[in-house]
Amino acid sequence: MKAIKIHEFGGPEVLKLEEVERPVPKSDEILVKVYACGVNPADYIVRQGGNELLKPLLKLPLGLGLDAAGEVEEMGIDVTGFKKGDEIYGVPNFLDGTYAEFISAKANQFALMPRNITFNEAGALPSCALMAWNGLYLGNVQAGQRVLIHGAAGGIGNLALQFAKSKGAYVIGTASEHNFDFLKQLGADEVIDYRNNDFVSLSNNIDVVFDASPVRDEDARMNMATTLKEGGIFVTVQIAYPFSNEFLEVLAKKHAEGKMIRRELDVTQSLTDIAKLIEAGKVKVVISKVYPLEKVGEAHLEIETKHVRGKIVLEIRK
Repeated sequence: MKAIKIHEFGGPEVLKLEEVERPVPKSDEILVKVYACGVNPADYIVRQGGNELLKPLLKLPLGLGLDAAGEVEEMGIDVTGFKKGDEIYGVPNFLDGTYAEFISAKANQFALMPRNITFNEAGALPSCALMAWNGLYLGNVQAGQRVLIHGAAGGIGNLALQFAKSKGAYVIGTASEHNFDFLKQLGADEVIDYRNNDFVSLSNNIDVVFDASPVRDEDARMNMATTLKEGGIFVTVQIAYPFSNEFLEVLAKKHAEGKMIRRELDVTQSLTDIAKLIEAGKVKVVISKVYPLEKVGEAHLEIETKHVRGKIVLEIRK
């Protein structure tokens, strides 16, 4: 089978399309015939050698990719809940990668994909959808609350916006001006230009801030903290970017909490719940561009601009 592997860290040129042995699923795993997978900022971070958290875990050679959508090809003897041919979506075993024609992964990291979308759309979802879902859970977002989502046009942010609206929240999104209409179409109640870092009008007015941006910006983080109400919650996806003492002091004055995203919910159940929202028409999948597997280097160059609307997808097979 074909798969993308890297044997050294560096630019897109280190991504190599190779013939490798098809994996054999363990007793609690499924073999997935992959049709599509998402391209995420974490992929190029790993390709470059990782950040503070990832560096100790990266052993060459390795594969890339956090998402997969495809069909169940085989099942381990202990797997229940799936049958051969089921159309599924989910996340691989950590650092095994999904830029491949087949992957083996634990069955409890997958769920039946929404019945009303394509493999390409399903492949764009799992990792970002799970982070958005977990972020709103950590923020304890409720109907009627005011929620600020930073980086709302990105892969995580656009889903967090839609999930928050499905819960009945009033959602304010930050984005560049050319994405304003896009966010309003997704349901945003207000939109702010993130480049201005102008959150003065929201001061002490926000119940939950969800920082979904891949860009480290301490000024933006501090400014967003000032928008929180007394007892508010600040959630961020940037787990490799610790909260500064100054930031924590701002939160403490408001008796607010700061939380780093983490995967603590049941993956299969979360993906099943997300699928129901998509099937009900409450959430739509936003794809910026689809690349064939052999054009993975071009996909990485685009994701590295950090200005992608929604997701970039690799189409493994049609």
